[in-house]
Amino acid sequence: MTLHRVARFADVPEDRGLEVRIADTKILLLRVGDQLRAYQGECPHAGAPLAEGALCHGRLICPWHKAAYRIEDGALCEPPALDSLQRYRLEIREDEVWVEDQPMHDAHAPPADDDRVFLIIGAGAAGTAGAAALREKGFGGRIVLIDREPGAGYDRTVLSKFVIAGEMPLEEIPPLRDEHFYREQRIERINGEVTNLDTATQTVQLADGQSLSYDAALLATGGTPNPLTLPGADLPQVFLLRSKAQAQQILNAAKPGQRAVIIGDSFIALESASSLRQYGLDVTVLARHAVPFAAQFGEAVGKAIRALHEANGVVFHTDGEAAQIEGTTRVEGVRLNNGQRLAADLVLVGIGVSPATDAFADLPMEKDQSLTVDGGMRVTDGLWAAGDIATFPLSGQPQRIEHWRLAQQQARIAAANMLGGDEHYLDVPYFWTWHFGKNYDYLGHAEAWDEVEFKGDPDHPPFIGLFGKNGVVVAAVACDEERMMALLAERMKQPLPVDEAWQLIRG
Repeated sequence: MTLHRVARFADVPEDRGLEVRIADTKILLLRVGDQLRAYQGECPHAGAPLAEGALCHGRLICPWHKAAYRIEDGALCEPPALDSLQRYRLEIREDEVWVEDQPMHDAHAPPADDDRVFLIIGAGAAGTAGAAALREKGFGGRIVLIDREPGAGYDRTVLSKFVIAGEMPLEEIPPLRDEHFYREQRIERINGEVTNLDTATQTVQLADGQSLSYDAALLATGGTPNPLTLPGADLPQVFLLRSKAQAQQILNAAKPGQRAVIIGDSFIALESASSLRQYGLDVTVLARHAVPFAAQFGEAVGKAIRALHEANGVVFHTDGEAAQIEGTTRVEGVRLNNGQRLAADLVLVGIGVSPATDAFADLPMEKDQSLTVDGGMRVTDGLWAAGDIATFPLSGQPQRIEHWRLAQQQARIAAANMLGGDEHYLDVPYFWTWHFGKNYDYLGHAEAWDEVEFKGDPDHPPFIGLFGKNGVVVAAVACDEERMMALLAERMKQPLPVDEAWQLIRG
């Protein structure tokens, strides 16, 4: 390993990182007090340039998806990344910074010195994050990861954003963890369906007859897309989108020039509308709301997103609901309850998801069939839940939030508490949505606000908008303002007055 001169100490700003290169390797230099640290230059989650991230409260926040790392040592603090940052040894010679060209050695799996068995049911965002966190936090016992989908543990968020647009082949969908990780960390994976869970004996039954006992278990089975229950909904060109297999079915059926009707105006529905339109189909959205996402983003941003879709050829219908899918052996059209008919070659259904909790009927549930958990994600003794299936307390109110990053945060909290900790969710919910090449970031979970103000115009990004209630920021929405939203992701963990937030943004 060789040291390379990469910068002068004075080149490294105090309020952000500096990217340098050794050959093709990107390295990030950060100031930590009067010292420097050198880390990998790209986020391990999706390759975002970390020099464009924000530094706040001793953390580096990724500009794209808001993963957070401790500045002192690069340790992972918040997902969606599942790895800490690789660190590089550096020396300062007079004013010059010299960095080694190979990262420092990573710690390996903890020793197998624990006879406990921890089960994780579900290998998606929450389940994989929980398994990784258990090893990261030193658990040396047996971890068994069970999922009903073969080859589970991949980034589902790309299915509606890129895969059905033809921009990302299915074989290039990034796995959440590679095979080497599971082997090295001794995480066993079972492809199977849990049919029953007995909390008294701490055992689960699988559909194939297997029975597994556990000392602690994390339930992370996610959501099941709500099916369409109309005449004709069983035709082969009527699709849901939750898995690789379903994405493949859509790609097999979709051809440029065909007519697609999308039923619903959820985030999945409109991301799919964007993707199928970019794939070359004529797209009509049968929407329940004249302004999409107004409940989350407000009227101005919702109208801007609809206008973006319409400018790209998407047609919105808001004056009727689907009553029947027409066709004998294949989809020919969608008949509405007002008598209108929309010609169609395929139909994609995006009307939300329901918690996948059928196997857990004996556990405490909410009316929507989600599991009731406490602030530490605990369902009952020895049992935790995270992700789409969990209703948890947020600001004193029970909430179920279907966000990818939130599911991973909850799983990390559950993992800590499975090991005897007492952690609670104290973060700011965050998600992102992608439409015609534009990424919209959202922070918070505001059901009501009494003021909203924008810097920039939602119709012409970049822009950032703040939603306030009683003078405090309750949510933020933005497009092309990644670094500022990364900063707000950390600052909004404590009550942030609207005036102070605007000083920060305009500062």
